[in-house]
Formats: sequence, structure tokens, C-alpha cells
Amino acid sequence: MKLPTFSSLPAAPKLGLRTTIAVGLANLATAASRATGRGSGGMIGGLIAEKIDPNIMASLGAGRPVALVTGTNGKSTTTRMLASAVRSAHTVATNEGGDNMDAGIISALMAGTTASHVVLEVDELHVPRVAKRLGASCLVLLNLSRDQLDRVGEINKIERTLRQAVAENPDMTIIANCDDVLVTSVAYDAQNVVWVSAGAGWLNDATSCPRTGGHIIHEGAHWRAAKPLADGSAFERPAPDWTITAEGIVDKHGNVHPLNLKLPGNANRGNAAQAIAAAVECFDISLDAAIKAAESVDDVAGRYSTVTLGEHEIHLLLAKNPAGWQEALSMVDRSAEGLVIAVNGQVADGEDLSWLWDVKFEDLSSLSVKAAGERGTDLAVRLTYAEVEHELIKDPITAIKACPPGRVEVLANYTAFRDLKKALVAAVKDATTNSKEA
Repeated sequence: MKLPTFSSLPAAPKLGLRTTIAVGLANLATAASRATGRGSGGMIGGLIAEKIDPNIMASLGAGRPVALVTGTNGKSTTTRMLASAVRSAHTVATNEGGDNMDAGIISALMAGTTASHVVLEVDELHVPRVAKRLGASCLVLLNLSRDQLDRVGEINKIERTLRQAVAENPDMTIIANCDDVLVTSVAYDAQNVVWVSAGAGWLNDATSCPRTGGHIIHEGAHWRAAKPLADGSAFERPAPDWTITAEGIVDKHGNVHPLNLKLPGNANRGNAAQAIAAAVECFDISLDAAIKAAESVDDVAGRYSTVTLGEHEIHLLLAKNPAGWQEALSMVDRSAEGLVIAVNGQVADGEDLSWLWDVKFEDLSSLSVKAAGERGTDLAVRLTYAEVEHELIKDPITAIKACPPGRVEVLANYTAFRDLKKALVAAVKDATTNSKEA
């Protein structure tokens, strides 16, 4: 079956008077937010615009090809890679700052009103509404696992929500990770689906079938449900159209293309595979251009970046849930002089930190570990039971400075990461000023 592609150059949306006024006032609020240092303006503009014009999202997206990227982990990275690939042939509106709910999406659309194409990361619970409002042409489904139970509830709720979005948008092309049981269930009935073997490092949420409740049997790379579906057919891993391997990305014709990413970890190779598949299948981007774009991404909102502060080379990693933490821990340089783990429990992080007990911290015994963040004590208790020697220093900057000189790995959850980035910018600035004065 030939999948629809969206390579034409649509005209920018024509905005009505109400929408134009909403955009103007929102831009003023965004500029004020940035000028006063209150924030990046990624949310406030969208919030104001939607209050003035409740239909502004649909108005801004009208007539443009739209790709949505969702999943528990990897949204920002995959969105950056896909946007970069589409940008090789078109202009693109995207939410590079990671603001992936309604207000942030509206802000991104306002900032890119002249762009021909739209590539957005979207919070899982917001996908049905955003897909409908924007008439999304492509949906990239990465993975599903437990995340912020106090906000989104059990993972099967997310699976049902996304399955509904797929059913309500039958013309939408789905780029789905067939190694993930829950993602496969979401996309299983889609009319236009491209299966990508992107990997599934976290299997703790893939033990039962979301469609039958029966047990999932894993046999190497393949998986299947022990209990058949209502029509008697087997629910099992579909044959992939695209596959990521250690050698590179395998296209639908079986050809292997080398893939040399600047970003670390197997998860990012899987993200790249889905971004490349989406660029080629949905937007008619050449495979070479899509691979080159994925390989060019070296930083995603400060994640994976390295900052020098005094005698320390600080390598930053972000993780937000058990699956993400497990993957991030695999990226930690075990030869580093120190590891700082910073954990907060604010609303944006999820106030329920019971997930700490699902993360395997036990293999960190070779590192000098500092427990930090507002919920550093909770982390310290978990590290104690993991028999990992550590020191509790709640302020992340102080914890970094307490490490021996040299490379320090820093792993933080969402608000801890956000706050640390700001603190590092200030600390580096102060250190530079003091050096000049001396």
C-alpha cells in the first residue's frame, strides 16, 4: 500500500481578525516574559492567545502538513531529529523548547506562522485533541511506560487514549515502534502504519496484553500474546519495515545505511530510526538527507551537554521516569570522578517518587555518588538499600563542587535539570567575572 506523502509547499495560514489580535497580544506577553527574565515565553504567549481565541490552534495549523511525536521517553530528541530532516527541504514550525501541551504548541505555531510544515512533540494525553485540531498527517509513536502516576494514572489509560486518537484520524500515517507492546496495540488497527524496530530496553510494563489481558511471551526480539484476540488471530510483534541495528538503519528494502550519531545510547539510535522513517515515509525527504539530519543533532535543550565549572567538566543527563532513568544510567561514564544524582518532586516531575524503587541503582558502586535535589533524602534512602555508598548534599552545585576535580556525570529529573542549568549559567558567569577581576 502506498502511503500518503506531504511534500508540497502549502501556503501559510490566513488568519482572521480575532486570531491576529490574539497573536499580537501573545507576542507582547512573550517578549515581556523574556525581557523580565521570568521565563522563555514558551507558555505564557500560548495561554493568552487561547484565552482570546479558543480556536487559535486549528487556525494556525490550517492547511499545513503536521507531524506529531509522542511517547513516554524520547519526544524532544526525536522531534529535533525529524524537524531537522524536514527542514532540509521545507521551512518548519516546531516546539524545540519541549513545551508539549496546548499552550506550548500554540506558542510554537505562532512563532512559525510562515513555515510550510509543522513538527511537534505532544504530551501523550494531549494527542487526541491536538491531532484533531491540527488535522495531523503523521503520528510518531515511540514507547509507553509508567510516568507520573499522580498525573496520568496507569499506563493502560494512555494506551487507550492514543488508540482512540488513531481511530479518530484514519488518514493519519502512523510511525510505530513494533518492539513496544503497548505502542503496537495503539497502532494495530491503523490503516496507514509503518512499523519500525526501534528497540525496547524497558520491559517491565510489557508483561500483559492491553487487548486481552493475557500474558506477553518474549522470545528474543519477537513477542506474542499467549491469549488470542477476539477474532481468534494472534496479537504479536509485526514484521518491521525499518530496523535499527549496531551497523546502522535497515530500510524497507533490506539495505543497511551507516548511522553515526553524536548523541549517546541505544535509545537515541531508536529515536533516530523513527525520525528518519517518518521523514522518508511522510514527507518524502531523501534517506541520505534524513540520516545526515539525525546525525547532526548534538544537543537537545541542554541534555547531553558538557559545562566547564572550575576544575570540573560537568556532563548533563536528563531522566524523568523508570525507563528513562534506566537508559540514562547506561550512558553514565563509569570512569568519571563523580556522579551527582538530583531529584525533585514538583508537579512537573510527578510528586509520587515511588518509581525510585523500580530503577536499578545497584551497579553504581564504582562511582563516588552524591544524592542531591529537593527530594535528595528519598533518593539517599533508595541508594542505601541499593548498597551504594553516597553523600547527601541537597544543593546540586555544592554537590558537584564536592566531587574530585575532573569529569562529573550529573543525572537529574525534570525540574532539577531545569534549575541546575540556570544555576550553572550563573555560576559560570560569576567564575568568569571573578577571574577577570583577579
